[in-house]
Amino acid sequence: MSTISIVPDTAVTDSWIRKVGLGVMRMTPTLALTAAVIVAWELATRLLHLPTFVLPAPSVIAAELVRKQDDLFFAALVTAQEVLFGFVLSAAVGILVALVIARFDAFGRALYPLVVLFQNVPKIALAPLFILWFGYDLLPKIALIVVIAFFPVALDMLAGLQSVDPNLVTLLRSVGASRTEILRRVQVPHSLPYLMSGLKIAVTLSVIGAIVGEFAGASAGLGYLIQFASTQMETALVFAALVEVSVLGVVFFYAVEALERRYVSWMPHAADAHGRAHG
Repeated sequence: MSTISIVPDTAVTDSWIRKVGLGVMRMTPTLALTAAVIVAWELATRLLHLPTFVLPAPSVIAAELVRKQDDLFFAALVTAQEVLFGFVLSAAVGILVALVIARFDAFGRALYPLVVLFQNVPKIALAPLFILWFGYDLLPKIALIVVIAFFPVALDMLAGLQSVDPNLVTLLRSVGASRTEILRRVQVPHSLPYLMSGLKIAVTLSVIGAIVGEFAGASAGLGYLIQFASTQMETALVFAALVEVSVLGVVFFYAVEALERRYVSWMPHAADAHGRAHG
């Protein structure tokens, strides 16, 4: 006769409280430093009597965040949509490029220098072209995000694909495994921590790409709001929009990190793997 053990609710609650407590303890230095910077900023603006249009105090920026919360929220939703679509597509392109280079040696050797060469093209110069080709809607922003953010995904995943132990690859070939089977069963699982590291870089670049795209031509979004506010000398609104951009970037970054911890927890942490690859 089997018995089923049930974890008491109090034990689950205690475990959750302990995790929250550890998280708060880890965040304490960051929060303390942030608070110190804000206080110093507030005092400097008051003591030096700086005009608001030059450098607004944190209290003024906070008031602007509250006063323009509807406009900022709508702009953040527009930018978040661009970031999400662009990031997903850039991840797909980066993964595909890495797989092609790793699977097909001759074609990969020809493609890799072209990818590196394209990465050196100033992306800001492409923004007006994308506006000309695709108009002012969502598509040019997504295209700009892809060309900005796919490279770290491709580079890090390729590092993971190529870092498999050569002796293991030789052994698998000796027992009749094809290159595709080795890629699918060994190289791809091994590359996942590296891939997650590249995705975390790419998601922050996606936020930058969305803002740059909105600077080039848009009628909504945080980038458009920043550009509009700067022309009107509304510096507090510019800083309020920058706060929204920063929060958006942090949310997307930790969302990718949560996916990493959820689905790649069985492998070494991506940051450790990345460090070993480039160390």
